[in-house]
Amino acid sequence: MKIVNFSLEQGNKYFGKVDGRRFFIGRRVSYEGGKGLMNIEGQSGQSYDRKTFRPRFGFWADFIHPTAMAEGALFHTLNTYDRALFTFSFLQFAAHVPDGDFVLYFRKLLSLPLAAEYFPDLQLIEGRICRQAGDGSSVPLETSSSTAGLLDYLNPTRNEVEDTEVIQSAKFIHWVQNDPLHRDVQVAVGIDNFKSKMVGYAAQYKLNGAEDTVCAVIADIRHQGRAKSVDILMALSSSSPLASLLKLGEPKYHERLLTLRREIDKLRADGTLGHRHYDLAARDFV
Repeated sequence: MKIVNFSLEQGNKYFGKVDGRRFFIGRRVSYEGGKGLMNIEGQSGQSYDRKTFRPRFGFWADFIHPTAMAEGALFHTLNTYDRALFTFSFLQFAAHVPDGDFVLYFRKLLSLPLAAEYFPDLQLIEGRICRQAGDGSSVPLETSSSTAGLLDYLNPTRNEVEDTEVIQSAKFIHWVQNDPLHRDVQVAVGIDNFKSKMVGYAAQYKLNGAEDTVCAVIADIRHQGRAKSVDILMALSSSSPLASLLKLGEPKYHERLLTLRREIDKLRADGTLGHRHYDLAARDFV
């Protein structure tokens, strides 16, 4: 079993130690009246690299790249300070959504060989994340309508940075930094999520035959939630759909949009984006 030791240093930085290895957990931050941890610091080798995953996932490894870069790209990207209470991964999976990306991701993690080392008190029962109680019974932490139990397990409140929050964050960070199977799960869940949601977006926004760049921006908008469907439809009906879509969220999300434009431009320049179109029947880009 992995034992986490941690320390608070320099006033607001938490560092952990597992198996004798010291690592950065996160910085204590304040946000909209609450407090939590943030970790967006790392090295290039700890980030998503589309070329590494292209042999397995093909074009979809490239398709998620702009959003991955906009989300920070680090496999250990962490946020426990906003309403989601616990957000983790290179695509920032959010734990507050029932049956959402984080829940799907955590379920997959609990099937990995090292799961019992990091979370010995958790198990999957009938496909749900459950916690073993002291009397030997099992308590579901998530259902189709709520993740309240899971959030309490990961980060009880936004009032303060609790020990539980630090320890659970440290487990996720140490695991993903030291187990390639964990990183593979992150990418697989992220791509599966984008693929399945593109089917719905194609039907909702009439994207059958739409260029990959347009689809990538819409997928990013919906992933972040920065615009309503009526705004997306209005942008699509304009004379320059891509340019209009890339304005949605200004000025509040200006930096993210700059990153998105830059990464899309790079992929267009190298020939990765700009010549495929979404085929709803095939549920893929052709």
